[in-house]
Amino acid sequence: MSRNSTHWENVYQTKGPQDVSWTQDVPETSLQLIRSFALPKDAAIIDIGGGDSKLVDYLLEEGYSNLSVLDISASALNKAKERLGEKASTVKWIVSDITAFVPEQKYAVWHDRAAFHFLTEEGHIHKYVQLAKECVTGFLAIGTFSDNGPKKCSGLDIKQYNEEGLKNTFADGFTQLACTRTVHTTPFDTTQDFVFCSFKVNQ
Repeated sequence: MSRNSTHWENVYQTKGPQDVSWTQDVPETSLQLIRSFALPKDAAIIDIGGGDSKLVDYLLEEGYSNLSVLDISASALNKAKERLGEKASTVKWIVSDITAFVPEQKYAVWHDRAAFHFLTEEGHIHKYVQLAKECVTGFLAIGTFSDNGPKKCSGLDIKQYNEEGLKNTFADGFTQLACTRTVHTTPFDTTQDFVFCSFKVNQ
């Protein structure tokens, strides 16, 4: 088990949703971005670093039927499976560090809220972008801490982005469509500034 996976296993084994800053009752910004792509309900969607996020719950409710959730922590995914009950069997659950992920299919949508900003080494960032280029046929939806957001999360350093920074990072392979700034209120009533950007793959 890698150092990163040990860290995240410990987080999800010892803390509940109300004990971690990233918990969202309704992932509205993510849902709006995915809806904006106007894809059929059987389009393949992957949630990178999805953990026990409720995004998959809402996508299932809206009729999306080809969903994958990837996270470095098996404990996080197990929490989501338990919450979903029988519905969990319709989702592909992938335990992997994103920098070691070997996709077995292509995806129409690659969604990532608050996983990408944990990649602070240029080599890992480059690997992430190349991976997305290779397996995404449609769109990216990326949400990170903004340049006004936190500099750490869960005790780990992160890399902040603004709209131009995200655009430049994904310029090789993707065209930026839209960006928005959001303020996330944590379960402990603190706030975090995010920037969300959507991209279309260059054909």
